[in-house]
Amino acid sequence: MPHDPKAAAGASAAEESLRLHARYRGKIQVLPKCPVSGLADLAVWYTPGVAAPSSAIAADRERAYDYTNRGNTVAIVSDGTRVLGLGDIGPEAALPVMEGKALLFRHFGAVDAVPICLATKDPAEIVRIVEALAPSFGAVNLEDIAQPKCFRILDALRRRLPIPVWHDDQQGTATVVLAGLINALAIVGKAKDKVRIALIGAGAANVAVYRLLRAFGFPAASFVACDSRGMLHRGRGDIAADRAAFAEKWGLCTETNPGGVADGIDAALRGADVCIAFARPGPDIIRPEWIRTMARDAIVFACANPVPEIWPEAARAAGARICASGRSDFPNQVNNSLAFPGIFRGILDVRARAITDEVAIAAAVELAKCGVEQGLREDRILPHMTDWQIHARVAAAAGVAAQRQGLARATKDFSALYAGACDAIQATHRAEQALLAQGPQAA
Repeated sequence: MPHDPKAAAGASAAEESLRLHARYRGKIQVLPKCPVSGLADLAVWYTPGVAAPSSAIAADRERAYDYTNRGNTVAIVSDGTRVLGLGDIGPEAALPVMEGKALLFRHFGAVDAVPICLATKDPAEIVRIVEALAPSFGAVNLEDIAQPKCFRILDALRRRLPIPVWHDDQQGTATVVLAGLINALAIVGKAKDKVRIALIGAGAANVAVYRLLRAFGFPAASFVACDSRGMLHRGRGDIAADRAAFAEKWGLCTETNPGGVADGIDAALRGADVCIAFARPGPDIIRPEWIRTMARDAIVFACANPVPEIWPEAARAAGARICASGRSDFPNQVNNSLAFPGIFRGILDVRARAITDEVAIAAAVELAKCGVEQGLREDRILPHMTDWQIHARVAAAAGVAAQRQGLARATKDFSALYAGACDAIQATHRAEQALLAQGPQAA
């Protein structure tokens, strides 16, 4: 029976994580970025000097982007209802994950991010709180919020706020899946309008994957989807009965699976060219014998965390040619951390009002291009997230796309955006090294 070849390493990592989190008391902090050497400096940065920028902003609120850090600050908002593979663990338990997200924002995108874990599960209250907080931030990243309310919260905030609102579990995941699929299909020599795609899991991630792949040109009839009760189709009365709450899932029922097949994962995978799984942690959610029924040169993205729906080596042994997961300790990591730091860097640099599908597609295409330039292989369809320059390129692509759509308040070309992102990210790395050289007491 397949087993986790990384189990011992995983246990060791968990122990080390507990030790180091306690040693550093978390992962992030706030530091001044201006000189403070005495009272003269404080007279500039605080009273009485600070009244001047405050007055300028009162006269023109857009000047907040010139005189404060708003334009480089993102709110990471969660209610702790769907954290990693842990489920509804609450806002306090979600905080280490949100701090980790803030760490990635800063390290890979030179973006300041503030974890905001809310002691409410009410969608209307979450919307109200974020709307009230918005003047302090240049963008909002929603994180680890259960469906279907995550869709309602995202839609409401996008309508109400003049700054970008992004749900990384949806759009970030979909962006990286699209980039990986572009390159995987190039390796196996299949066209996007000729492949059959099985979506295993019909939560926020795969709903967003479906939307973005459709926007990129994959035909709706190419898809079938499964949730925990089986394949989605027009006859799913359980979803139809509550279609207002589960509008996105009902859309999958009506748009995909043109044959109306009513069966399980095994039927969904039979003859499929691509499997994209965002279901519950495995490893036996997808069985090897089902992979054997897929089309030749099959592509399997098994992305549940921390344990994929099927171990990559088991999928390859069953005949899959390309396998990817959400984990960094296997080849072909498909993880939203490849996308969101760069996308936010780019949209903040052009002061964008929103992040659209077109912006996400531009970021995915640039990310895929980075993979091609590094040399595509069956075990390397995308760059690794530690290659910091890819985040700068994604930033530039996102910023240009936002301008092309008329969403930007500032104008910068690709070269300027890329150079600015490189400078900011490298400055972050230098500051991190200087701080860490002092040891955890100083940190």
